[in-house]
Amino acid sequence: MRRLTTAVLSTAAVAMAACAPTPAGGGLNGPDRAPRACFTTSQVTNFRAGEEQTLYLRAGRTGVFELQSVGWCRDLNWANALVIMPEFGGGSRLCAGDPVQIAYAGGGSMPSGPCRARVTRQLTAAEVEALPGSSRP
Repeated sequence: MRRLTTAVLSTAAVAMAACAPTPAGGGLNGPDRAPRACFTTSQVTNFRAGEEQTLYLRAGRTGVFELQSVGWCRDLNWANALVIMPEFGGGSRLCAGDPVQIAYAGGGSMPSGPCRARVTRQLTAAEVEALPGSSRP
């Protein structure tokens, strides 16, 4: 009888330990991850093309996001108007890592695109300041 009581108590102790909180930054799913940086298409107020088929968007008051084209976007550096849409439809919220479609009007009268791109990241204030003036939205 005593062995049965010991086994039950041991099992209960292990079960209670499994429910104990874990320290921050750990756990079964690995280290805690910060939420992805996101914006909505209605927040975009300005944009500029950078080098190497990169597009910088100003979203909201202080957010600047970098988009990298997938393939070649013809005359992207001449774009004066653009429309950004999620690649797989649904909603207007875009986050770092999301694929997008860009349609834009450039130096000619015909719209270019759609062009495929990916939202790569949100820039820090220091990174925005470090951008060349011609690339800063």
